[in-house]
Amino acid sequence: MKRRTIIFAAGGLALPAIVRAQGNVASWPDRPIRFVVPFAPGGNTDSVGRIAAQYLGEALGRSIVVENRGGAGGIIGSDVVAKSAPDGYTFLVGSIGSITISPAIERMPYDPLKDLAPVSLLNTNPLILVGRKNLGLTSVQAVVARAKEKPESLTYGSSGIGGLMHVSALLFESRSGAKLTHVPYRGGAPAVAALLSGEVDLVFANMSDALPQVKAGSIIPIGVTTPGRSAELPEVPTVAEAGVPGFATESWNGLFAPATTSPDIVSRLSALCARMAADATVRQRMASFGSVAVSSTPEEFGRMLREETAQWATTLQAAGLSASK
Repeated sequence: MKRRTIIFAAGGLALPAIVRAQGNVASWPDRPIRFVVPFAPGGNTDSVGRIAAQYLGEALGRSIVVENRGGAGGIIGSDVVAKSAPDGYTFLVGSIGSITISPAIERMPYDPLKDLAPVSLLNTNPLILVGRKNLGLTSVQAVVARAKEKPESLTYGSSGIGGLMHVSALLFESRSGAKLTHVPYRGGAPAVAALLSGEVDLVFANMSDALPQVKAGSIIPIGVTTPGRSAELPEVPTVAEAGVPGFATESWNGLFAPATTSPDIVSRLSALCARMAADATVRQRMASFGSVAVSSTPEEFGRMLREETAQWATTLQAAGLSASK
């Protein structure tokens, strides 16, 4: 799926020139920038990408184009950026699935650690196990019991094979003994829409995708995936405390550039991301859908990615999990 939306910058901000720039880096940016969101419009990554595009576009004095390239759990859009020219005009609003999880469980058309340059973390976001309103199962224990009594009778939607929503369900099955049936979609928002329409029974959804529907009473909150309860839904237990000990997953989004993009451009954009994470309006906008605005230096982000990639590989291999499920 491809969708292009231009977010016009406010303009008028003149930032200091990059002293050590070579070639045309000193004049960067002198034309619109593209942010690729590797999921369908309306989901958590899309929302975060648009907030970032607006803030950073205004700070840079240039328009930023948000382009949705959904499919394969974020791999298609991520691959587009990995293979794009490293000229400072194409960036990826990436997520955990297609960056640190998928390499452990499937063949990748790119190497996230070699073909993408980390710029900054943008946000963290808990997941929540939710069920369709008339499912009749309102607790983790009830879901596990049904899935054991009638294996594969319960369906769950995800953002695609290998994404965190999918892998969270695989870990849930591995730790609980439940047997579910996977139905992949082209993003988290379409998966939640499928839950609302009754196409699937369950979703391990990004809090940002599920929170409005939970508050409206349209879907049933069953358990949050973080080690501690969510401040947004303090009455909802964690999956671990509700009967699946040791279960914990959390999503994040970050900004990436093609691997050989100028370090000056990457550093400048990372510094602006730090300012963005501290901006009260940005923090409130992200908090409104259950996300926490954060930032990191490129070096910190790169170190986190290397450590997390190794951790997921170990965890998934030990659990005998495969994206072919």
